[in-house]
Amino acid sequence: MLMKKTITFRNMARQLKADLGGKDSYRGVTLTYTWLANQFGHFSLGFIPAFIAFLMMKPHMSPAKASLNAACLISGIWLVFETLNFLWPLTLGKKGGVSSYVFQPAWGNVAFDTITDLLFFWLGAFFCALLCYDTPMARGVVMVTATLCLYPTYYWYLTKMYLQAPGYPFQFRLSQWSTEQIAPEDIELIKRFLDSNTMGMHLFLFGPKNSGKTSLSVAIATELSIRHYSAIYTSAMKLYCMFFEQDDDNTADVLWTWRKASILVIDDINPGDPVKEDLITSDRFLGFVDALSTRDINRTALKDTNVIWVLGNDDKDRKLSANWQDMLHSIGVERDKMLSLNLQRHIPVARGARSKGEYDLQMQS
Repeated sequence: MLMKKTITFRNMARQLKADLGGKDSYRGVTLTYTWLANQFGHFSLGFIPAFIAFLMMKPHMSPAKASLNAACLISGIWLVFETLNFLWPLTLGKKGGVSSYVFQPAWGNVAFDTITDLLFFWLGAFFCALLCYDTPMARGVVMVTATLCLYPTYYWYLTKMYLQAPGYPFQFRLSQWSTEQIAPEDIELIKRFLDSNTMGMHLFLFGPKNSGKTSLSVAIATELSIRHYSAIYTSAMKLYCMFFEQDDDNTADVLWTWRKASILVIDDINPGDPVKEDLITSDRFLGFVDALSTRDINRTALKDTNVIWVLGNDDKDRKLSANWQDMLHSIGVERDKMLSLNLQRHIPVARGARSKGEYDLQMQS
């Protein structure tokens, strides 16, 4: 999949400046700000317990030995804690075990997040040791851990920017999808959309109220955001107005517009049961696309963007999937780039795994 718009170092510097200045009680908090605060918390949870342990050990041994022993003790405790916190909720303590996941968690990503947390714990603990008593070992560990923290800091801060820019209504990972009613062929269809190497793929999600259409669309787009694809989440009503707008992504609040995103989620096109009537038909939607002077750029953007369409009910008599696919084909989308998934009546829920690794991947870190 080709990315239309990426985040630059200049964008990151501007976001960092915004996160470090101002009052959060006035302007709210961003995912990037939350991540920075969380890592400072990890550093503090290494530093403070190590300092307390140093004070307790100091009367019984030399200051140099006490500082190193305290740092090693606290580092070891956090290593055990994070290992259990990573393994237990997601694997051993999960009902049904690993095989019960409909979509497997991104294990490598979760592990990388856990390692990042450990580096900040260890940096705090040994920085405390260095301040309590300067030793070559403490100085070396601080230098190594600080160096190792550089890439994870860059990666996660950048990832948070990709996650906050789309404007998702809630935080939901694909591995949290919990339903027994999704067919194996539908799982493969979703994986095909996720792993597509071409632009212009379109995924239609049909289903009634509480069938999980929005949750699934957000989960799919979130996985792609974590892979650093530019995404936009919008309701159909907002998009209708955006069809008339010219692109303007030169401000601090706009990293990309819907036309320059790689992934577009169009939610609430039609509500589905219990509302029987389709409020927006495919022909009516195309009428909004062909808005005055923006007709050609709107058609090109929809054709070349990977889009998740969240619609209402579909059945054999209404043939909604065929109608929407015909509409896309009329603007140049190839038939083999259109995928359709009809969800049955069920309510997917978060699986309840609240390990730091998965919780951080939900953008709460």
